Amino acid sequence: MTSLRATIACAGLLASAFLISGCQLGGTPPKTSGFEPPVDLRQKEIDERKEEIIRQLAHCESGGWGPSDRPIHGGRGAYLGRLQFTVGTFIAYQKRRDGTQLSRQEAIDAAHDYDRAASLAKYMIFDLEEPHHWPLCARKIGLRSQMAAIKEMSNQAMAAW
Repeated sequence: MTSLRATIACAGLLASAFLISGCQLGGTPPKTSGFEPPVDLRQKEIDERKEEIIRQLAHCESGGWGPSDRPIHGGRGAYLGRLQFTVGTFIAYQKRRDGTQLSRQEAIDAAHDYDRAASLAKYMIFDLEEPHHWPLCARKIGLRSQMAAIKEMSNQAMAAW
């Protein structure tokens, strides 16, 4: 009888251990409280500033920002999309950024896709520090000084770590 009690007690302890540790047999895992990882507020502010600068640049280049319901062409068709990329520039910098080799048609489609074009423009401007691809509008919106301000914000954020 003692071994039977020991077996039952052991099974009871095992079940209690599962319950205490939160383990379940089968089914879906237990719900956790809506814990979100902490947001780096400095980085969020930097990212928002970059987005705003790209919107300013797009507005200067094409008169608006965000998706368009029609293709946007400038310079007698040489420049495409809100950010007025040439096909060659889009192909070259896309390959430089991530190794993707775009066809001419893929580059045209990407230049007309605001989100993809904005992402590439951010890479060119903020990562490579090449605002010269937009000479007139870069001057109009003070792109170099805005880049310097963002760089300073980034340096301060790094120093705070």
